[in-house]
Amino acid sequence: MSSINIENLTFAYPGSYDNIFEDVNIQMDTDWKLGFVGRNGRGKTTLLQLLQGKYPYSGRISSSVPFSYFPYPVQDMGLPAEEVLQQVCPLAEEWELLRELSCLEVEPEVLWRPFGTLSNGERTKVLLAALFLNEGRFLLIDEPTNHLDARARELTAAYLKRKKGFILVSHDRRFLDGCVDHILALNKANIEVQSGNFSSWMENFQRQQGFELARNERLKKDIGRLRQAAKRTAVWSDRVEASKYSNGTANREFVDRGFIGHQSAKMMKRAKTIEARTRRAAEEKAGLLKNVETAEQLKIAPLEYHADTLVSVSDLQISYGGKGVFAPVSFTVRQGERVALEGGNGTGKSSLLKLLTGEHLEHTGSLSVGSGLVISYVPQDTAHLRGNLSDFAEESRIDEALFKAILRKMDFERMQFEKNMEDFSDGQKKKVLIAKSLCQRAHLYVWDEPLNFIDIYSRMQIEQLIQAFSLTMVFVEHDGAFREAAATKAVPLRKSRQD
Repeated sequence: MSSINIENLTFAYPGSYDNIFEDVNIQMDTDWKLGFVGRNGRGKTTLLQLLQGKYPYSGRISSSVPFSYFPYPVQDMGLPAEEVLQQVCPLAEEWELLRELSCLEVEPEVLWRPFGTLSNGERTKVLLAALFLNEGRFLLIDEPTNHLDARARELTAAYLKRKKGFILVSHDRRFLDGCVDHILALNKANIEVQSGNFSSWMENFQRQQGFELARNERLKKDIGRLRQAAKRTAVWSDRVEASKYSNGTANREFVDRGFIGHQSAKMMKRAKTIEARTRRAAEEKAGLLKNVETAEQLKIAPLEYHADTLVSVSDLQISYGGKGVFAPVSFTVRQGERVALEGGNGTGKSSLLKLLTGEHLEHTGSLSVGSGLVISYVPQDTAHLRGNLSDFAEESRIDEALFKAILRKMDFERMQFEKNMEDFSDGQKKKVLIAKSLCQRAHLYVWDEPLNFIDIYSRMQIEQLIQAFSLTMVFVEHDGAFREAAATKAVPLRKSRQD
């Protein structure tokens, strides 16, 4: 079996005083299927880039196999998909491509369409298939699920489970459980590799943190008790030593200075023993809880609407160029309901959310939005985020202090507040949009794939918020665990039969 070895890796971006990695040591087998997890901004993508040799670093990275990276950059989107894939895997035969695509339920005809006309989900699947056809390479797969609907995630997880030799960055818990056999975890203080899927790793991680929390509490009590004992011993020692030089008691009794000196020495020895035990306990305590992940409870103050029904949709169909995107749909949104729109890529879920927020789109049927309804919207796209957080808060008319406090709870370091948003990671940008929405007092929260790029801890944090405050929502999200935790009902969208 071949291996990938990282030894004493230390790296900081040019001009930065903060190391992203410091003296990191990892050993991985090239047959492993590794899920790479860690909070946003910790350096997951950076490590993948270092494996590819994109930045200078100190230490050593050695591998018996070359690396391939996903997403693969396609230069000419007008080329037929088959020609693009020939560039990705030049030695693969057409029948091999068709075999791989059939496993992912991709129609053969996509090979002869211009690559730019493929949906994001189709592009993800065909590029993954092509990369796996390059034998003898180790794949670095960076967040493929952001463009996959729920069904595509199931298929892709099953496909990856049959493969070997990759590192997969994903925040979708079920997706990871469905295809990996090892977890590479980028923790606060270290990087660790553990056999098993995400759920088994998380169980072990939480058990370890629970053990360390309990041990930390015991050590705190031990240190307090030892310090009190040290004080008492020191006081006794001083008194005994002082009596050694007195002229006796009130009755002028003889003072045995040798005996008193012996007693004083015993007390001093005991004091030093207690001091050593205190120091060892303090050192052990300092070594604990370095990887504890905090996810403080988020809070929100939604507005109460004056009526039970906020939105009513009847036989609604959105059209582009006179062609219906989805089959007519009817549903209502009542106070406290969280409606999940379900459907594959291209079924018009985002379009329906935009129509709800007031964007003008061609449609038939009826959409009734309650009068005076205040809506807070989180779009999919983060490309518009520019400048600093303070200016963004002012432009968005939200309280800057509250906005930054929410970001801090979502694992933003204070140093991030000094950076421009274009320098944030994709997950951090998404958190900016969610924090903005949480600052807005609204009757209805409309969120379009809010979890793209967002780390697992923050996903669970947002789940808890939604459940605790009974928000009224209409949302799209393909993370099955989140959808089940958050939604009170689902509305399926199906492609129009005109297709």
